Amino acid sequence: MADEVKLHGLAGSPFVCRVKIALKVKDIKYDFVVEDLINKSADLVKYNPVYKKVPVLVHNGNPISESLVIVEYIDDVWKGVSILPHDAYEKARVRFWAKVVDDKCLPALFKAIGSHAQEQAVAEAHEQLQFLENELKVKGSKFFGGDSINLVDISATFIAYWVGAAEEALRITLVTKDKFPKLKEWSDNYINCQAVKDVLPPREVLVGFFKSRFGKA
Repeated sequence: MADEVKLHGLAGSPFVCRVKIALKVKDIKYDFVVEDLINKSADLVKYNPVYKKVPVLVHNGNPISESLVIVEYIDDVWKGVSILPHDAYEKARVRFWAKVVDDKCLPALFKAIGSHAQEQAVAEAHEQLQFLENELKVKGSKFFGGDSINLVDISATFIAYWVGAAEEALRITLVTKDKFPKLKEWSDNYINCQAVKDVLPPREVLVGFFKSRFGKA
């Protein structure tokens, strides 16, 4: 009997996109259920009563919430290309860096975008992004996962793709090649991975979103 897999989400969400990438890497077929976060569906509230937000993966009737938790679940359940390393220490390091992205880098970038790249906000974002730049220099590899993408790469999808759309929409500069050469190189490699490229939303949609959400009157 085939698995029943549903993903509740929004097409333009970087967190939902994380899950889509993991599903693509594992070549898992699923139904995408589009949610309206203003008028949340009864299923979304039922499946994620704590946060009431997307993404939610429903596998054979069992809901899993929070994007990185879902990605790890997908890696555990389905065989094929591994998203996390098998070695316990390496797995712990991967989880650490994914948490750095979520707890440090993304909030700083959201703040910089929301402030239209005011100097202090950009400096704070750069301080956090420098940790990722340094990690890529130390690894000396194409991706955070080495020759193939892993949980850290997937966690940083917003940095690779959404930030560029925000820069274009708001005519701001956040991540430059001069300051972050390894991060920019990684971004180009990452968004050109087939599994990533196949599920990224159209850039013009994101540019339109940032203009409408953060554009100055």
